[in-house]
Amino acid sequence: MPIYYPGILEEKSAPKTLTYVEKDVMLYALGIGFGDDPMNDTELAFVYEKDLKVVPSAATVLHASVGRPQMAGSRAGHRLSSIDYTKLVHGEQKTELHRPLPTSGSFTTVTRTIGAFDKGAGKGALIVNETIWTDAAGEKVATLTGTLFARGDGGFGGPTEGAPQPHAVPDRTPDNTVEFTTRPGQALLYRLNGDRNPLHSDPEVARRAGFDRPILHGLCTYGITCRAVLQEIIDYDPTRILSHQVRFSSPVLPGDTIAVDLWRDGNVVSFEARAKERGVTVVKNGKTVLKS
Repeated sequence: MPIYYPGILEEKSAPKTLTYVEKDVMLYALGIGFGDDPMNDTELAFVYEKDLKVVPSAATVLHASVGRPQMAGSRAGHRLSSIDYTKLVHGEQKTELHRPLPTSGSFTTVTRTIGAFDKGAGKGALIVNETIWTDAAGEKVATLTGTLFARGDGGFGGPTEGAPQPHAVPDRTPDNTVEFTTRPGQALLYRLNGDRNPLHSDPEVARRAGFDRPILHGLCTYGITCRAVLQEIIDYDPTRILSHQVRFSSPVLPGDTIAVDLWRDGNVVSFEARAKERGVTVVKNGKTVLKS
């Protein structure tokens, strides 16, 4: 089925109950590299139940949905849109926290499509989805916004302009640069958070997709950039982060050293990330907003 515009903007998922426990929080932190030094008391707080802290970017996997979930139309006779998942790329991700994430809890989530932009036949489409977490009282806890690049679905007649504009990083030398060396088997650990796409675990699947080896999950790289902000800017205080967003530009290979360049301007931290050995920028237009 093709994309039907503007009908796609009327689509949303049924409410879903989301429940996670402390183990899920700790597994996520281990997956993005916390705990590599078990004697580091500061990082231990993210992987040990004693005085446990939650990495803000964990919301992306505690929710455990990267692509479009099962959507429903808003009226009788509504034509549901579809995209070619074999040509789908995760383009951008933003997490906005309306309050700090607890170490465990149950919430209700609803996902809806809030944008669809046509790059033209043969050039793909941008689909923007929004997922909102609410608590038992109906209060917002988190808002996740993800942009998907549907490479095989252009030419559906939607708007060509108006897509979210990327954050511009400062045109000056970074204020900080921090490096994290990923482990060769890091994707095999990270996938236990819920993303079992064999592109990240099966060498044959990776080769068919054009890679020499399985690649690291984009959301793992996303988490590593959040870790950089925690470490370099806010002394590991996750309650300071109000939002964290990136634009993915190239895959990371497990074993790469990720160098994160950071710029601090008031309560805004801008950042980009590079695979150091290969000289490839893997994240662009990063932005973290901090509580004043």
